[in-house]
Amino acid sequence: MDTLQMTTNRLILRPFEEKDIEALYLLLKDKEVNTFLPWFPMQNISDTKKFYKEHFKNQKYYFAICLKTDNYPIGYVKADTADSHDFGYALNKNFWHKGITTEASKALIKQLKKDNIPYITATHDINNPVSGKVMQNIGMKYCYSYKEQWQPKDFLVTFRMYQLNLDGQNNRIYQNYWKRYDTHFIEENI
Repeated sequence: MDTLQMTTNRLILRPFEEKDIEALYLLLKDKEVNTFLPWFPMQNISDTKKFYKEHFKNQKYYFAICLKTDNYPIGYVKADTADSHDFGYALNKNFWHKGITTEASKALIKQLKKDNIPYITATHDINNPVSGKVMQNIGMKYCYSYKEQWQPKDFLVTFRMYQLNLDGQNNRIYQNYWKRYDTHFIEENI
């Protein structure tokens, strides 16, 4: 697999490596950072190594977000290659509200467009409107909401689904979540 790296004014986006396990652990053990992520906080380095191998290693569009000053991971931004092209991110809370996630996301979107990925989708818990603001800031549009018994955390969540079409087919809406979950609806004034 080709190793892709991107840079922005402040950031280096690069694949995670074995040497980054401690940084990944620091991010993934934080309960506040992980409140709205689809897994439980990491308990130790061993669990983080396993998580890295299962979720991050050898994934084409999974990138460590690093400051140019030290190239040390402070978060991640990713896009899946499955049909949803699910887009996601997390950032160390010491760097929240500085536009870093938006900056990293725009760089990855530029690469996805260059690689002819047709669209990306992203969802956020309605109790996490800041994530929705990031989605809006990177050009994603709200499409619909749905309720899911969220696993593995096993509680009911209302998600808002956003989408950004990268290939000019602006009327396309990814329907799989709508079809999969019985409770779905369109909210006004999002």
